[in-house]
Amino acid sequence: MYAIIDGGIVPRGHVRVSGAKNSATRLLSAALLSDEPVTLRNFPTELVDVGHKVNFCRKLGAEITLDRETEQASISAQALKSRLLTRNDYDVPIRTTYLLSAAQVLRSGIARIPYPGGCPIGGGSAGGRGYDQHIMVWKALGAEVTEKDDHIEITAPQGFQGGEIRFSISTVGGTETALICTAIAKGRSEIYNAYITPEVEDLIAFLRRMGANIEVFGSSHIVVEGRGQPLGGTHMSVMSDRIEALTWIVYGILSGGELTVHNVPFGSMEVPLLHLQQAGIDFFRNSRSVHVTPGCLTSGSVQPFELACGAHPGVISDMQSFYVILALAAAGTSRVYDYRYPERIAFVGELAKLVQGDHLTAERGKITINGSARFKPGVADSTDLRGSMAVVMAALCADGRSIINNVHMALRGYNDLEGKLRTIGGRIEVREDRHAA
Repeated sequence: MYAIIDGGIVPRGHVRVSGAKNSATRLLSAALLSDEPVTLRNFPTELVDVGHKVNFCRKLGAEITLDRETEQASISAQALKSRLLTRNDYDVPIRTTYLLSAAQVLRSGIARIPYPGGCPIGGGSAGGRGYDQHIMVWKALGAEVTEKDDHIEITAPQGFQGGEIRFSISTVGGTETALICTAIAKGRSEIYNAYITPEVEDLIAFLRRMGANIEVFGSSHIVVEGRGQPLGGTHMSVMSDRIEALTWIVYGILSGGELTVHNVPFGSMEVPLLHLQQAGIDFFRNSRSVHVTPGCLTSGSVQPFELACGAHPGVISDMQSFYVILALAAAGTSRVYDYRYPERIAFVGELAKLVQGDHLTAERGKITINGSARFKPGVADSTDLRGSMAVVMAALCADGRSIINNVHMALRGYNDLEGKLRTIGGRIEVREDRHAA
């Protein structure tokens, strides 16, 4: 799959931020814990990763209806059961298959989970992100875990039992697995060193609405009183995507356009927005929207900056590439560090193909950007999801036609990306076949 992008068009208009990918796929997994109807609003129905997850759940027996006009998902999981799927059933690049363990164990006493996929962001075949912490969770809750050739088997004939979970590292995925599994475990569970991001907070709120008894103490200690039975039905809106919101704001600045970005989750991105302000960007905002114009640049240009990507509430690693591309417009040298995923630099070489001159230098954990750069059309490849979107943005800003190969990487994380771009004037055509070099 590749995209043909005719860049150099100044975007104008309105764009609405969709429900967060990193919340929607987690809430969908949690919805399977109920035998009653569950409705998710503000659901990113056009999202590629969501489509993979929905299909996977359907093959396990769940009934899921997506209404693209109302952006709503209706879920009924009463008939769900454990099933060993073939590679043809699950050979898709998603990481959240492990969250489906609880629903299968709840109904069948056994779960068969494909090894998680996801973005190769550096550090090995799984991008430096293993699944050992998930195995630890299942074992802590009394399950027997067997690593098969093509899947992980979790056996707990009497269901999960309450237990003590102590994470050796701070992990979002592990925390999500722990929350979903302990919500239907029998008895009290305590989770230590939990990583509570806005998306995890969304998951906790959803589980509570379904009837789970969850208490949070401080920033990393969670206590769950499990009932050992299915949770109740409910309805809830998925939180807005903070990464998508940042994407549109940065694109508006780089392009010199006039964009109004609606449905911005200000509460979950205070520090990222503060870094934009420190770079000399004084955007206009109300309670839910940001208006970006060339007048937002207080001194006429982006100011050089240094920032480090790490854990929430700071700038998370998924936002790294957008500060890198923003720094290309700065009047000086900027540096972006990534302490969370220091190997997340593959996209830099592809981004450089769409930049005139030598402005980018990448090494482990550090990217140096010499600003005052100009974008040029060209051919580039997609790497990880967010890095790929930065490459797409560069192509949109370049004056001429560009080809972005493997553009499905970007489509994984942005709901109706093609439609939104066309609404504000962007010229992009996605083709399913391979681009002939």
